[in-house]
Amino acid sequence: MDKLKVSLLGSTGMVGQKMVKMLSNHPFIELTKVSASPAKIGKKYEEAVKWIEGEIPENVKDMRLVSTEPEDHKDVDVVLSALPNELAEDIELKLVRAGKIVVSNASPYRMDPEVPLINPEINWQHLELVKTQQSKRGWKGLLVKNPNCTAAIMSLPLKPLTELITQRKIIMTTLQAVSGAGYNGLSFMSIYNNIIPYIKGEEEKIPKEIGKMLGQVQDGQILNAKINARVTSIRVPIKVGHMGVINILLDESDKIDVEEIKRELANFKSLPQEKNLPTAPKKPIIVNEDESRPQPEIDLKIENGMAVSVGRISVENNVLRMVVLGDNLVRGAAGITILTVEVMKELGYI
Repeated sequence: MDKLKVSLLGSTGMVGQKMVKMLSNHPFIELTKVSASPAKIGKKYEEAVKWIEGEIPENVKDMRLVSTEPEDHKDVDVVLSALPNELAEDIELKLVRAGKIVVSNASPYRMDPEVPLINPEINWQHLELVKTQQSKRGWKGLLVKNPNCTAAIMSLPLKPLTELITQRKIIMTTLQAVSGAGYNGLSFMSIYNNIIPYIKGEEEKIPKEIGKMLGQVQDGQILNAKINARVTSIRVPIKVGHMGVINILLDESDKIDVEEIKRELANFKSLPQEKNLPTAPKKPIIVNEDESRPQPEIDLKIENGMAVSVGRISVENNVLRMVVLGDNLVRGAAGITILTVEVMKELGYI
């Protein structure tokens, strides 16, 4: 099999580094170009990066960083983007207009009804939008987005419960690691021995993006599911791992079998599992019976960080509660980007 050649924008950041590491031994995706800020162009990767992922893979150490200009990416099949949100829109659109397929982890265009927002197990079917995207937009290439890291994690256990949650109020509290703010996102003094009960933009993004992922394609665009959720997002002093406490307010008439809910979550699989794609977790949702789980120190490495763990599932006083945990750098960012490319190749979109 000929390998897909990909380039990576934002390759020296936290998510970029995670992608570099995950792609180093990929069976059919080959990282051939890396890009970062203009000041780093021409430098060897190992000279330009503050590497935090163990050993830098040998195949990327001596790569010279290139610009984000389309000319520097003309000989790759797909451009992966881990760019900061404030830079992504202009750079990515220039590449798409020049004919490149861009799969991006950045926020611009996530909520555009004609741009698929993909969490592969949940809504791989939304990729059909790329069939008409070029003609509608006049683009030569394609643009596919990945969700916000917290929305990516929380949406997985909500997918098997779609019929229930679209008719009920949801109260969600998220406890989000400092890595979600990027390598330079928070100072030591602001987070050490501290909890910050507000994260700008998160509380609005999460329900909107989950609604889009759980929506349906209709007349060439996505009709979002109606998600009635109140979200409180809190920054906590751990390095990696986003946790959510999800409470679904039930009607008096609801007859909820907690054991059946656990079975639905534990047995959930989708196209990535059916096709045995290399980055796909064999079990995307891990159900914990231990009341003290999930915990970042114990549960984040399960399935190489691509699964989410769910625990404390119970119904009391007409409230269905569960606690959800996922790796914000892998399931929430780098891994979901790579798995999206794998699904696109499997379905013939690349």
